[in-house]
Amino acid sequence: MRKVIIGSRESKLAVIQSEMVKAYIEEHAPMTQVEILTMKTTGDKILDKTLDKIGGKGLFVKELDKALLEKKSDISVHSLKDMPMEVPSELPLVAFSKREDPRDVLVLPQGETELDLTKPIGCSSQRRILQLKSIYPNAVCKSVRGNVQTRLSKLDSGEYSALILAAAGLKRLGLENRISRYFEPEEMIPAAGQGILAVQGRAGEDVSYLEGFQDEDGFYAATGERAFVKYLDGGCSSPIAAHGIIEEDTMTLLGLYYDEETGNYKKGSITGKKQEASKMGVTLAKQLQEMCRKDG
Repeated sequence: MRKVIIGSRESKLAVIQSEMVKAYIEEHAPMTQVEILTMKTTGDKILDKTLDKIGGKGLFVKELDKALLEKKSDISVHSLKDMPMEVPSELPLVAFSKREDPRDVLVLPQGETELDLTKPIGCSSQRRILQLKSIYPNAVCKSVRGNVQTRLSKLDSGEYSALILAAAGLKRLGLENRISRYFEPEEMIPAAGQGILAVQGRAGEDVSYLEGFQDEDGFYAATGERAFVKYLDGGCSSPIAAHGIIEEDTMTLLGLYYDEETGNYKKGSITGKKQEASKMGVTLAKQLQEMCRKDG
């Protein structure tokens, strides 16, 4: 019997996501014994600073990458939106899941039905803060870090008027009932990869036990979104967003680019064949960059 060890962050959401991959392998490769190895990453340990101050997205994958390289684990399961744009060639992304609800959502304190703008909205992402300003011009945002449960307890204790979170995480945690409002992708473009799980492995190793796990639309959406962000060199702190909407063979890619020099930002979209996702991502990135510079 083959043994596969899945590396995972130790948060409840990360473990649930790893369990989804574990269940798939057990069902589709029954001669495989699957275990989950959890670990705390640097990004999980440092909670008093925003990510851009401590090194960005790489802090959520460093320990998992080390476990893969040292063969303590065989694959890692990540939320794709937490993955850096540069992935080491020796640790390729080997599969993308079917996408869960990609939207951002507003979560109010337990029992509340109205947003109280006298208190700050808990939101750490520059991408969300930028877009929130056009939806709630009078809102003040305050950084909030930690796992979903930690954030919700801070919200319910009165520290914030609301939180902006990803629908995907709340749904996977069984907390869909906490969602007060969904933001459609056109009004708040999600982070690249939001709602998609990425499985990372070691180059040249047999991952046939994952056969059929990869979702075709998830793959093309991820490819277009990441090509857009990668061209613009967007790290975790950059207010850059991309979201691919796929219908059969056609993809509409939404993008947001913020020019740090001028303070201008532009949203736009491009439509084409999903098989040209990477090219579309680069084309839209160039267009929005050019528009920002013209207005500068």
